[in-house]
Amino acid sequence: MEIKSQYYVVKEKAVPEVLLKVMEAKRLLESDRAATVQEAVDMVGISRSSFYKYKDDISPFYENTKGKNITFVMQMDDEPGLLSEVLRVIADYGANILTIHQTIPINGIASLTLSVDILPSTGDTAGMLSELEGLPGIHYLKILGRE
Repeated sequence: MEIKSQYYVVKEKAVPEVLLKVMEAKRLLESDRAATVQEAVDMVGISRSSFYKYKDDISPFYENTKGKNITFVMQMDDEPGLLSEVLRVIADYGANILTIHQTIPINGIASLTLSVDILPSTGDTAGMLSELEGLPGIHYLKILGRE
């Protein structure tokens, strides 16, 4: 049985310093104040290995996520009805699908990339993602970006 990720909202003071430095290094890279990962980690005082270990595990939480787009990727079993179940969850939360792309399944596993519009009427986004990740047949869910 696979262990599904859990998401938490914690105050900044409870986050270990290394994770805060990883976030700062990511900001430096995104803002072009650092041209390379090595420059960014040198500026914040962490190792490259720490950066790569945690870079996909921490993202800023924007309290006002309404009116934003979220793009995420999922790996899922090639089972009849599973895609419909994913779409049902998104609809139940009142989000709007902007784009959807599913790869041709290889060895019974397909990748699904979705861009979802989070409307003012959309329910709890974290709850939606958690419910999607908990569906039988979903192996992996990762947020690729937010606008």
